[in-house]
Amino acid sequence: MITMRIVIEQPVVGVLHSLQAKDESPLDAKHSGAGEALSFDFQVRVEPGPKFFGDQVRREGPVRRFVYIRIGQLAGDPSSPWSRRMKIDIHDIGADVLDRAARGEGIIETMVCGTGADGTPACATLRPTGRRIVER
Repeated sequence: MITMRIVIEQPVVGVLHSLQAKDESPLDAKHSGAGEALSFDFQVRVEPGPKFFGDQVRREGPVRRFVYIRIGQLAGDPSSPWSRRMKIDIHDIGADVLDRAARGEGIIETMVCGTGADGTPACATLRPTGRRIVER
């Protein structure tokens, strides 16, 4: 098992975000009080291919694997004006990064921008703004 972390940089202040659990319910819900980044850790199992497995891992087709971050109402805030999800790909993580994490060198951290061009919470498929190994 390796640990992954999604960091949502520049989230919209006060908007609830959460990982999506296996049963599609919100998990580890949190919001930014002053624009600080939000982070979500989760475990994955990686097999040759690479193939990714875990409670937060979703699949689309034979190769694509991703994680959902739920936003607003979907994250458990019924009063939110937003009901959205971020889709963050993990199938494209480089072999060198996966190998380092498998050897216990750290956590795979993927950063995304949490605010869209229109100033509302970012949603749909988000391209990482960065990806790296960080110490535990």
